Amino acid sequence: MNVKSRARLGAVVGVAALALGAMAAPAVADPADGSHRLLAGVGSDTTQDVVNGLSETVDGGGTIASYDATGSATIQTRDTGCVINRPNGSSAGIDALRNAVDNNTGCLDFARSSRVPADTSTTDLTWIPFARDAVTVAVRSDSALNNNLNLTTAQLAAIYTCQTTTLNGVTLAPLLPQANSGTRSFFLGQIGVTEAQVGSCVGTMEEHDGRYLTAAGNIAPYSIAKYIAQTSGVVTDIHGKTVLGEVNGVSPTNADGTLNVSFPYSRDVYDVVPTSKLSDSVINPTFVGANSSVCAETATIELYGFGAISNCGTTTLKGER
Repeated sequence: MNVKSRARLGAVVGVAALALGAMAAPAVADPADGSHRLLAGVGSDTTQDVVNGLSETVDGGGTIASYDATGSATIQTRDTGCVINRPNGSSAGIDALRNAVDNNTGCLDFARSSRVPADTSTTDLTWIPFARDAVTVAVRSDSALNNNLNLTTAQLAAIYTCQTTTLNGVTLAPLLPQANSGTRSFFLGQIGVTEAQVGSCVGTMEEHDGRYLTAAGNIAPYSIAKYIAQTSGVVTDIHGKTVLGEVNGVSPTNADGTLNVSFPYSRDVYDVVPTSKLSDSVINPTFVGANSSVCAETATIELYGFGAISNCGTTTLKGER
């Protein structure tokens, strides 16, 4: 990233600091045992912090329980029973929700997802958009890769199929998030690479954790919203020494440091609920429609680096998983 881009990102620090002073929306970890809430959700790392924040602001708190993607091996989502393996990533969260629905356990009510349906053979689940994100690539600030980093989609495809092995004189060591990550599937889709085409030179990391980039040749997809939240102090800063690059000549952020919603690899992010419960007395007012409690929390959504969307709360996107 060039100096101008770093300055733009730096501007968001002051914006977020002012916002934090004006409203309390900290990203919290798992709800404490004994304080379980009405709606329990799991899944995406990309949206865990913003949904954690929403859990404290929506209806004054007490409605949404959002369990982190990583932490203890198991979580308990109800006062009694409902001890389940912690789902890490969009796909794992969606699978856990499907299991809860299919087996009528009552343990989960929604899943966080940063991807669209991967299987549309049924309409059992509904993906409800609530914010906008985008994904770019990150490298270490002290690497020669960080020399006006601006890659094309074709270049990224060549890197992740291991056809291009050096850049700026550095041997590349590309990374991708874990298999259940929605960001992984989204990014690969954007650069036109299937899972079968991912090269043997590609390693694995926990998504949006810059501390995994330990070598000069590391390059990895990174949520721009997560990066903004991390570097502005809204959430725990785990970006390490990473900086964001441009793709196809487009900057990941605007002049004021906010998310560039016109970035080439932009995406909606979702809360996934059982289609049969769209009219539920708690799920409906919380997630469904432009006037839902979640959609009304634009300030919280933007505080965590995401962009507001005009289609917030729509229920047209359905699938099996």
